[in-house]
Amino acid sequence: MSDASIGAKGGGGHGWLDRERTIAGPGFNRWLVPPAALAIHLCIGMAYGFSVFWLPLSHALGSSGAACANLGILDALTTTSCNWPVKDLVLIFTLAIVVLGLAAALWGGWLEREGPRKAGFVAACCWGGGFLVSALGIYLHQLWIMWLGSGLIGGIGLGLGYISPVSTLIKWFPDRRGMATGMAIMGFGGGAMIGAPLADLLMNHFKGPGTVGAWQTFITLGIIYFAFMMGGAFGYRLPPSARWSPEGWQPPVTKIAAMITPRVVHLNDAHKTPQFWLIWMVLCMNVSAGIGVLAMASPMLQEIFGGSLIGHPGLHLPDLDEGQKKAIASIAAGFTGLLSLFNIAGRFFWASLSDRIGRKATYSTFFALGIALYALSPWAARSGNQMLFVAFFGVILSMYGGGFATVPAYLADMFGTEFVGAIHGRLLTAWSVAGVVGPILVTDLREAQIHAGVASDRVYDYTLYILAGLLLIGLICNLLIRPVAAKWYMSEQALADYQARVRHLAERSVAGSFGIGRGGFDLRTLLIWLIVVLPILWGVWVTLKKVMVLIH
Repeated sequence: MSDASIGAKGGGGHGWLDRERTIAGPGFNRWLVPPAALAIHLCIGMAYGFSVFWLPLSHALGSSGAACANLGILDALTTTSCNWPVKDLVLIFTLAIVVLGLAAALWGGWLEREGPRKAGFVAACCWGGGFLVSALGIYLHQLWIMWLGSGLIGGIGLGLGYISPVSTLIKWFPDRRGMATGMAIMGFGGGAMIGAPLADLLMNHFKGPGTVGAWQTFITLGIIYFAFMMGGAFGYRLPPSARWSPEGWQPPVTKIAAMITPRVVHLNDAHKTPQFWLIWMVLCMNVSAGIGVLAMASPMLQEIFGGSLIGHPGLHLPDLDEGQKKAIASIAAGFTGLLSLFNIAGRFFWASLSDRIGRKATYSTFFALGIALYALSPWAARSGNQMLFVAFFGVILSMYGGGFATVPAYLADMFGTEFVGAIHGRLLTAWSVAGVVGPILVTDLREAQIHAGVASDRVYDYTLYILAGLLLIGLICNLLIRPVAAKWYMSEQALADYQARVRHLAERSVAGSFGIGRGGFDLRTLLIWLIVVLPILWGVWVTLKKVMVLIH
């Protein structure tokens, strides 16, 4: 993509979706932007909650449809008489994550040119529309339609929705880059915490003779998500000038500031720098290690501790009867819920901390502490100290979430804020790779250990050591990161020309800061925040009820 194509003003008009219509007016409160971002991320975060559908959908035909074996891929995608196997349904999530990274990489430059509102609008149409298409697939019992709806179309919505607020928030919060992106990306971690129990309630409401209630639930969720995301898209605003900053704020002169550039690297040059690929590896290693644990959290706890979870320390998982297995499955669900809370809290905590200690130091902490915790986890399991084991993985998952939330600010520090949304989009291909590598690594190693005759409580030992090795690679890559070489920065004239092409309306009309200061929580802002906070609190309450089973 050339400078001209990126810099050219799109659309030619001033419709509701055009970039010019999103420029903030006098007195706008910047604290109205994070809830708009949260509204979108809380919806697309339901991707992590898709697992709530797999078992009901695998019995969608009831007793009239057997789980047919040895079907070819075409027959599996088009059969109307066979129940879908869970493994084919799980591929919807895998496809969505892969498309997320590809969509973010392909259309990141378009987002920077057209603005976050248009990207948020398209994301709402794709994510909400994907649910409606999938509902049709469930109703007709056509798996290929579900792959198309929630996998391909929904994946595009995931990618655009995920990156739509990044550069906007970083521009509004130059003084708190990590905290700002942490607030939004926290929503992606919390989306499943809200969406999964809501989907369960809806399926129980709609199910009846001849239906598991899934297609009706998909329609309901699609409508809810579309409306909520539209509210978020139209809540986006851009700062009134390219170099806007809060009144009275000056960039700090500290050792940390040496890793924060005031200049800009063009989108077309960012991927040519070693810094981009080092950060790509940093994200890929952190996500590969964490997402593998997320994928296997419930069976891992059950297999490692077995009967000791219910007061029978001498019994391994295969030795338990069905009633005992059901009891420890409930405890494992509490473990999974607790990890979700740590994942969400870590996104805000670590990203906010990175504003104080720097992004490089934050990631070094992730990797050094993560290596120690993974390496010590088999020992914690052998000691029989279940709460210590759970605490280890709670911290690990907090750093997994924190890695997602901190990386946009890391990119802004390295490459400047002008193209950070598009650069972040390209970086998310690391997530696509990790989303395949992590779960496969954990599940395949587990299978290999089982086939080798290793006891169920020890099948994860080598896996945890290998995950520690992945974090060691990430640590080395992070330590190698230095400020970008001067040759990659845009000249002041080139940057001014680009900004004039893209933001000429705002630059002509702006004078001073429009009175936009650090902002506060007035009544209007508080009410808008409540719209996104109340669903989060409901999700936390539901999750804590599951966690109490683990504690007891």
